[in-house]
Amino acid sequence: MYGQQESASPSEAGSQEKAVVHSIKELGQVSAPQAPEPEVQPFHCLTIIGQIEGHMVLPPRNKTTKYEHVIPQLVAIEQNPKIKGLLVVLNTVGGDIEAGLAIAEMLNTMKTPTVSLVLGGGHSIGAPIAVAADYSVISATATMTIHPIRLSGLVIGVPQTYEYLDKMQERVIRFIVEHSRVTQEVLREMMFRTGELVRDVGTVLVGEEAVRIGLIDEVGGLGVALARLNQMVQKNGEGGIQ
Repeated sequence: MYGQQESASPSEAGSQEKAVVHSIKELGQVSAPQAPEPEVQPFHCLTIIGQIEGHMVLPPRNKTTKYEHVIPQLVAIEQNPKIKGLLVVLNTVGGDIEAGLAIAEMLNTMKTPTVSLVLGGGHSIGAPIAVAADYSVISATATMTIHPIRLSGLVIGVPQTYEYLDKMQERVIRFIVEHSRVTQEVLREMMFRTGELVRDVGTVLVGEEAVRIGLIDEVGGLGVALARLNQMVQKNGEGGIQ
């Protein structure tokens, strides 16, 4: 009837509220206010935060990104024609090597334009995820720790264990070198550098340093990342945010 406004029924409102709570609890995502249909935003934001959880379930007190949640999201984003670009925001301490590489490989093989933004930290296996995007941005104060891979738990002290570690290390190095401008020699030197990290080997890169060696493309923040993503979308003829 003219002049009346439609409202959701109590059951529908309850279902929507449960969906929002589930999204926050399980995926750490909060839906932004929806714009009118002609102005629907074509970008999706994916966050990689805390520790990347792989084959082992971490304690409840740990802030984690579960790769079994991220990978289906990436598949859904790639299949959704309304999503024209993907912004990946990283603030991670690293985590499971195979889980991190799986996420990085998924990002790298997507046809949807992708931009990564490192805020706070993109340490350890976070580095391959950052460089897997089509374009990478790091904030001026963000840090990235480059170090050799480590094993946790029971380790069998046989030559095969060290050969396996070498192969895993080569996978990480090869991926980073192939998807960034850093050379293999520079990356290896940083990984095995001594004296910079207390009781450990490796290198900490801050903002501009990561760009200077060729690991990350540009120093900037959210505005820069969205601008670069918009440029890629428009270059593809999809029509970005005007």
